[in-house]
Amino acid sequence: MPRGELTVVTNKQLEMIDLTDHLQQVVSSIDDGILHVYNPHTTAGLIINEGADPDVQHDILGALGRIIPGNYPYRHSEGNSPAHLMTAVTGSSVTVFIFRGRLRLGAWQRIFFCEFDGPRSRHIWWKTIVG
Repeated sequence: MPRGELTVVTNKQLEMIDLTDHLQQVVSSIDDGILHVYNPHTTAGLIINEGADPDVQHDILGALGRIIPGNYPYRHSEGNSPAHLMTAVTGSSVTVFIFRGRLRLGAWQRIFFCEFDGPRSRHIWWKTIVG
């Protein structure tokens, strides 16, 4: 079962970075299987969503900012409580089928790393299961 790590460097506090092309390279030699991608950080998420229109990314980050207010009286003293909640909403992993060396994503789907407490250098772990 091949596995690896991907470093993601973010430049903004809130940012979505498309990982799809890199992950597609990871699976290009696999005929049939599953790719699992895991994010071990508590203030960043992973999602699958539309990648054709960058306004979708803008809308996702904007709506999360409205759903999870920055001015709530959070008790966590580090000042990044909204980032923890955004991660709870988006989740920390995604799983995608592999078929004939291709990720089985929908026509508009892409895999995004969602930074909620940047800028930072992050690590994403991936593993393929062949069969």
